[in-house]
Amino acid sequence: MKWQQWLVLTSGLLTGLSWAHFPVMECQKQADHILCQAGYSDSSPAINETVRMFDYDDVLINIGKTDQRSEVTFTIPNGDYYIVFDPGHEAPVEIDGVEL
Repeated sequence: MKWQQWLVLTSGLLTGLSWAHFPVMECQKQADHILCQAGYSDSSPAINETVRMFDYDDVLINIGKTDQRSEVTFTIPNGDYYIVFDPGHEAPVEIDGVEL
């Protein structure tokens, strides 16, 4: 019986760890570019992660990788766009260019 209790308790703890963080991203429009910083809700950095920029027809406009500071820079495109950080777990972060 103790073995089963230990297994249930351990499973519950490990499940909690897998849900410990989710992706976050903040973007700012600068004079001639857009600067985004990606990371996770537990304050860990998102180093070398892919961030994509799409137009409203879901056509890929630009793609970048975060640097050692979890930052990526894009040139400001013509027309409407949105930026996506999707590390592959939880829900991706989408920021619409209109919000910047």
